[in-house]
Amino acid sequence: MEKEIRVRFAPSPTGYLHIGGARTAIYNWLFAKKYNGKFILRIEDTDVERSTQDSIQGIIDGLGWLGITWDEGPYFQSEFIEQHIVAAKRLLETGHAYKCFCTKEDLEAKREKALRGKADTRYDGTCRDLNENQIAEKEAAGIPYTIRLKVPRTGGSVRFKDEVYGYIEKRYEDIEDFVIVRSNGQPLYVLSNAVDDIRDRITHVLRGQDGLANTPKQILIYNALGEQIPVFAHMSLTLDNKKAKISKRVHGEIVAVHFYRDHGFIPWAFVNFLVLLGWSTPDSRQIFSRDELIEAFSLEGINKANSIFDIRTGDPKFFTDAKAISINSHYVRNMPIDELAPYVKIELQKVGIWEQEFEGQRKKWFKDTVQLIRERYNFTTDFAILGRPFFSDDFPMEQEAVKKNVLRHEGLKGLFKALADRFEGLTRFETAEIEGVIRDMAEKEGIKAGVLINGIRTAVTGQAVGPGIFELLNALGKERVVRRLRKAVDLFG
Repeated sequence: MEKEIRVRFAPSPTGYLHIGGARTAIYNWLFAKKYNGKFILRIEDTDVERSTQDSIQGIIDGLGWLGITWDEGPYFQSEFIEQHIVAAKRLLETGHAYKCFCTKEDLEAKREKALRGKADTRYDGTCRDLNENQIAEKEAAGIPYTIRLKVPRTGGSVRFKDEVYGYIEKRYEDIEDFVIVRSNGQPLYVLSNAVDDIRDRITHVLRGQDGLANTPKQILIYNALGEQIPVFAHMSLTLDNKKAKISKRVHGEIVAVHFYRDHGFIPWAFVNFLVLLGWSTPDSRQIFSRDELIEAFSLEGINKANSIFDIRTGDPKFFTDAKAISINSHYVRNMPIDELAPYVKIELQKVGIWEQEFEGQRKKWFKDTVQLIRERYNFTTDFAILGRPFFSDDFPMEQEAVKKNVLRHEGLKGLFKALADRFEGLTRFETAEIEGVIRDMAEKEGIKAGVLINGIRTAVTGQAVGPGIFELLNALGKERVVRRLRKAVDLFG
C-alpha cells in the first residue's frame, strides 16, 4: 500500500465505551499499526442532548486502559460544524442538493396516506424541482427548510466493494432524497461523518455492520463533492447468548469496558479476547502478543458471521463469556511476574492490604508468593480475595471449609497447638522440614495425612483449596503459621 493508511475510531459520547466500540477501535488500531499508518480518534459529539463530558472521558479512559493509543486527536466533531454547513451549501450551489420546505406535519400526512394505500413511504420529491421564484417566495414567508441530497433518479445504482461482504449494490430508485441538514441548521450524521472523513483524509473506514445502511448515502455525498471514496470494511455484529444484539440499554454495564477493568481483567488479555469476536486466523490461534497480533491482523480475517458474547449474569464466579475468562486466566497464570506484579499491587491497594515492604525488603517474597498462588486464579482481583491470607492476617473463614476440614474431625483442633510448638522449634522452616513435621505427627497420632493437611490449610488460610500445603506454609512463614495455628485452637474450640 503506497498511500499512507489513515483510519479512525469515531464514537458518539452517549455512554461508556462498550465492547462493540472497543472492538472497532482495536481493529482500526491494528490495521494502522500493521501498515505504519495513522489511527485517529474523533469524538462525534454533535448530539448535544445525549453527549456528556463524563462519556467522553469514559471513552478516553477505556481506550487508555486497553492500551489503544491514537496518532491524531481527539478531534471533536462539534468544532467542525461550519465545515459541514459549507459542504451543504456547496452541494446546493452545484445542484446536488435542494431546499425542502415540507413540514413535519406534511411529511407525516404523506406517510400515513402512503401506508393506507400500501404505497412507497419514502419522500416523494415535492420540493426537488422548485424554481428560484418558488424558493424565494417560501423563504420570504419564513418557512423553515431542510436540505436534501438530490439522489440521481435514473442511470443505475451505487455499487461498492466491501472488504468483508464483497460487492454491494443499491439502486438509486431505492434511495430517497435524504436530509443532510435539519431545519434548525444542524447537519445530520450522514453528512458530517463524510465531511470529517474527507478532511481527515481517511483511506479506510472500518466500522460495525450497523453502519452499512449509511454507506450508499455517504458514497453519494463523496461523489457529489468530487472526492475519492475510501475503502469500506464492515464488521459483523456481536450478539448475546440469546442471539440479541449487544446493547448498553439491555445489558447494562456488563458490556462496558470498565466493568472488565474493575473485575480483574488484564488489559491485553481483554484486547486479545475482543479481537477474536469476529476475526480469526486460518489456524484458529487464540493467544497473541502485541507484535504477533499486529503481524497477523488482516481484513481478510474478519468473519461475515455474527459473533457471540456469552453473558452469564447469574453466576458470580463465571459472570461473563467463558472464552474471555479462559484467555484472561492464561495471562494471569503465564505472563512474566514482573508484568503481573503491578496489577496485583493495584488490587491489594484497593482493599488496603498493600505494604511498601512488598517493593522493598520483601520484594522477592512478594513475587515468589504471586508465582505460587496464581496457578489457580482467573482474575487479578483473585489476589486480593482468594489470596488475601498471604498478604494480611485479616481474612474470612469459609464456613463450609471449617465444617468439612476441622469440625467434623474429632481431636483435630487439639493438634494445632502441638503443631505450632513443633514448627516454632524448627531452626529451618522450609518445605522439606515442614513436610517432615506434618507427616510425623499424622503417623504418631494415627490420623490420615490428608485430613491433617486439609485441617491445617483451613486453620491458616480459612479456605478449603489452595497451593500445595508445604509450599503454602513456607510462603506464609513460620511466625504467621505458628500464630494462626494457636489462634485456631481458640477460634474452633
